[in-house]
Amino acid sequence: MDVITASGPAAGPCAVTYRVTGKWPGGFQGEVVVRNTRSTAVDGWTLRWTFPTGQRITSLWGGTVTQSGAEVSVEAAPYTATIPPSGSVSLGFTGTRAGTDTDPTVFLLNGAECSAA
Repeated sequence: MDVITASGPAAGPCAVTYRVTGKWPGGFQGEVVVRNTRSTAVDGWTLRWTFPTGQRITSLWGGTVTQSGAEVSVEAAPYTATIPPSGSVSLGFTGTRAGTDTDPTVFLLNGAECSAA
């Protein structure tokens, strides 16, 4: 089981943890936890990241995913749209992979880079 966190500034407006929770030939399951480190709520959000080795998301819960090539964008679902101060939301997904399975390292929440969780 791989665990990786986003690189970035020491104190961003958010912190992200990315974790692969299962692997099988040609596929994997993962979890992304987004924590609001601000003193005010995040009301509506989009999270973006890039898969470095061609992974593709096939199913996601907790938001609506779009993917163009390696670029992934997730918009909040109605039930995850608000992240309270010091609160978090979790996204789960399944995807496909070919050969190597390199984790993303940079996550952007509403355009701001998140720090490691």
